[in-house]
Amino acid sequence: MCGIVGYIGEQDSKEILLRGLEKLEYRGYDSAGIAVLNHNGVHVFKEKGRIAVLREIVDASVSAPIGIGHTRWATHGVPSKVNAHPHQSSTKRFTLVHNGVIENYNHLKRDYLQSVHFESETDTEVIVQLIEQFVDKGLEVESAFRETLKLLKGSYALGLLDNQDQDTIYVAKNKSPLLIGLGKGFNVVASDAMAMLQVTDQYVELMDKETVIVKKDSVTIKNLEGTVIERAPYTAELDASDIEKGTYPHYMLKEIDEQPAVVRKIIGNYRNENGELTVDSDIRQAMIGADRIYIIAAGTSYHAGLVGKQYIEKLANVPVEVHISSEFSYNMPLLSEKPLFIFISQSGETADSRAVLVQIKEMGYKALTITNVQGSTLSREADYTLLLHAGPEIAVASTKAYTAQIAVLAILARDTARAKGIDIDFDLSQELGIVASAMETLVDAKEEMEQIARDYLSTTRNCFFIGRGIDYYVGMEGALKLKEISYIQAEGFAGGELKHGTIALIEDGTPIIALATQENVNLGIRGNVKEVVARGANPCIISMKGLNEEDDRYVIPTVHELFTPLVSVIPVQLISYYAALHRECDVDKPRNLAKSVTVE
Repeated sequence: MCGIVGYIGEQDSKEILLRGLEKLEYRGYDSAGIAVLNHNGVHVFKEKGRIAVLREIVDASVSAPIGIGHTRWATHGVPSKVNAHPHQSSTKRFTLVHNGVIENYNHLKRDYLQSVHFESETDTEVIVQLIEQFVDKGLEVESAFRETLKLLKGSYALGLLDNQDQDTIYVAKNKSPLLIGLGKGFNVVASDAMAMLQVTDQYVELMDKETVIVKKDSVTIKNLEGTVIERAPYTAELDASDIEKGTYPHYMLKEIDEQPAVVRKIIGNYRNENGELTVDSDIRQAMIGADRIYIIAAGTSYHAGLVGKQYIEKLANVPVEVHISSEFSYNMPLLSEKPLFIFISQSGETADSRAVLVQIKEMGYKALTITNVQGSTLSREADYTLLLHAGPEIAVASTKAYTAQIAVLAILARDTARAKGIDIDFDLSQELGIVASAMETLVDAKEEMEQIARDYLSTTRNCFFIGRGIDYYVGMEGALKLKEISYIQAEGFAGGELKHGTIALIEDGTPIIALATQENVNLGIRGNVKEVVARGANPCIISMKGLNEEDDRYVIPTVHELFTPLVSVIPVQLISYYAALHRECDVDKPRNLAKSVTVE
């Protein structure tokens, strides 16, 4: 969600910080700010809005070799200049940026800071005021920093400047992602490696409840008791071109187009020497040993999990439950005797899912994470990981990660079936190859998809997606895509449920996008279309070749019925994209949303 950057070295920090924030803007963007420190003291620049707005107010004449920056997604306090980060202590000695949520900030205000005047509505300001108070009582800054952290309940990633010390950035982490980047004569701080890929590809992971003293020529990691911790760096395997739009107008369109290549990359990464798509033997044994699989996810990943349930149950004959992570954490169902938990998360940092992971690890259960980010929190803390190999996904609306998740779940299901001796009458590698080819046809159909968006969604205030079976799950994902980037009120319904209440929402001209890719329910969904047409709806039927009828608006190439979600989703992704474009919405950065949901 929010993003942090920091720099300490010999160069002027302003441009490095601003460019880093631009790379993190997708995480949250209602306000932004930087603080830089030189011999004249600390200089804070912050403003409501995008990084471009911040750039306009930064004083170009100020040069400083140390600084911190932040782009914010509001949790406490409305988006405003006052609530934007960085925040300062009463005397302005200390300046702080913070990602996360401090759950007990009101109690800390009451118990420790009753005499302090607060400028903002944020929980963050409590942290910086506490640090100053501990220093005023005689503690050294590092000790005051650690003592403050011991009082905090919740999540945090922190970067702190002391205007009496131009040689140090104080850093800490708990539950929110944060990395230290290493350079020659400089070091950096970042929520995500891509933010500082401009200056280094060497990073050190931080674990929960660790503090770091960052200087230009050294990095010292400690726990809250002050014990030094040694940890080797790793190389961030990111290509700078992967995080650029290139000739594309938006990241979302670029990422939609990348889906055929992603599927082929997944085939290559999971194919063994015999040409079979397999997973590690430890994961295979965990799958075989489980009497029930619990898929835990949120948003788009939840929809991918619903498709994955079909694969695992139909191919591997293992019962599967799919749960929304934020609900499961507080309302855990009765579990089976030998469960295996699968966590699906593009970023691997989803706070709701991590809360569940912590709970089930305490109960002694095994966990598998399916993620796009190697070394992410969910990956590190789970027993096993399957990577998506999708490359960085920048647009808030997930596209290629969704199809990658489904493809990896298919491989997992097929591998489990093979290990259990279950005969499968198709070659998964071949079928996914057919899918990739079909995807190429679909991503080239932009003109048709744009016209559909014009014909159905130019002026509507709502839109409904309907499908049966696996098409219903794709309809849910299509509705999510449309609502999150175009702000059209959209819902995905099971076709058979319409007459049980939701058909009351149909009015004259209501656009209905119906998916028809499954032979066994083809007649049923077409009957549902007739029901809504009889009540004035404007239907758009997307079908699969072989099941198509004369009035269908678009026909996707034929693929194996199990894998239609990988291709049928592309038209709804593109339709949503063009609907948002025509309504002049910010496609990559829709309002009120953030890419990585790192707070519960």
